[in-house]
Amino acid sequence: MAFLGLILLVALMIPIMGIVIDSPIGKALARRLEGPDQVPPPLADLARKVEVLESEMEDLQRTMTALQEENQFLQRLLEDHPGRSSLPPPKSP
Repeated sequence: MAFLGLILLVALMIPIMGIVIDSPIGKALARRLEGPDQVPPPLADLARKVEVLESEMEDLQRTMTALQEENQFLQRLLEDHPGRSSLPPPKSP
């Protein structure tokens, strides 16, 4: 009699396990068991795009710094010689 009960229990557990594994809870448990090593493709693509944008921002920052230095140099040149002009004086009629 106990043997028959054990066989019946195993026979009923098979479809119950199938239902649980196929449910959203079972799928969530499976994803959790897979571990954090796998990065979803959209997330990896997003990380690559962020890296590209960061490198572009660094390039723009260097360019802006160079332009500011050039502007400061030109401002000092103009301030050092305010009345001096490289143009010839106008012709008198």
